[in-house]
Amino acid sequence: MSHLIPWMDRSLIAAVALTLGGAAAAQTPAQPPADTPTQTPAIAGVVAAGTPVRYLKDGFKGTEGPLGLPDGRFVFTETQAERITQILPDGSTQPFLTQSNGANGLGWSRDGELFAVQVSQARVGVVYPADRARTLADSWEGKPFDRPNDLVLDSRGNVYFTDSGSAPGQRQGAAAAVDYAKPAVYRIRAGGVLERLAADITRPNGIQLSPDERTLYVADTAGEWVLAYDIAADGRLGPRRNFARLAGFRTLENGSTSSGADGLAVDAEGRLYVASSVGVQVFNPKGEALGTITLPRAPQNLAFAGPDKRQLYVVGRGAAWQLAVLTPGVASRAK
Repeated sequence: MSHLIPWMDRSLIAAVALTLGGAAAAQTPAQPPADTPTQTPAIAGVVAAGTPVRYLKDGFKGTEGPLGLPDGRFVFTETQAERITQILPDGSTQPFLTQSNGANGLGWSRDGELFAVQVSQARVGVVYPADRARTLADSWEGKPFDRPNDLVLDSRGNVYFTDSGSAPGQRQGAAAAVDYAKPAVYRIRAGGVLERLAADITRPNGIQLSPDERTLYVADTAGEWVLAYDIAADGRLGPRRNFARLAGFRTLENGSTSSGADGLAVDAEGRLYVASSVGVQVFNPKGEALGTITLPRAPQNLAFAGPDKRQLYVVGRGAAWQLAVLTPGVASRAK
């Protein structure tokens, strides 16, 4: 059962975390120009050789949570600005929703509701339309979520989401004193019951379903593999397995490991697209690497959008890009 934490307490904690995050960002080396001309390699069924990566805009605050809406629009979250932004067909941008409570990953239901994992007051719920906004979950066994990261909805209305937890040393002061739920993968069943599916992944991040919804994929930012779970007819998960080995896996200066694996997307033929530290890595349904699309900056998340879902939008490091693909995204769901 969900239990809300007093608004003032959570806001204080969020303010401390955001302040610390801003200080860290100020020490981050300058990013390369987001508009650096870039073209794709040839990846069979994915992109033709020389397809331009179209630069859309830079200067966003915390680009995450991309999603193609049923009408062809594309939206993404500016988590730090507590805003959801939309990119129109001509490439211009407009606010879609303000005061988003730090929305990060997004999902769209068949009933026309926008679901979001939210990090300012950590919770999962509906943020749009305003008259249907509500919290679905904000804690597990009495412990508040730490940093909900990404989500995906299946065709039956189940919500799968990750809580990646905070990076080592990220939370200090009042925030560090809170006993948070550990990093985990969760599911909120269509009836509202919250289940913890896996709590043995170091940094569960992006989450996605295969087109037939029989496989659940989870990106482990700290690990060398995208993980996979078979989903039985009754919803139970099979054993965890290593699905796709990620390029760019390395040991950081502080001794921790990272592949940079973040957002996930699937196309209509079941290929898995992974935003990672080396670009957009593409794998076939067997987990075999097909190629990598590099971008001017390391991407953080991605989604198919447009009227025919033949446009792949990629966001990360404050910027957004778009490129034409050969195989569309899954037509039956938003993500």
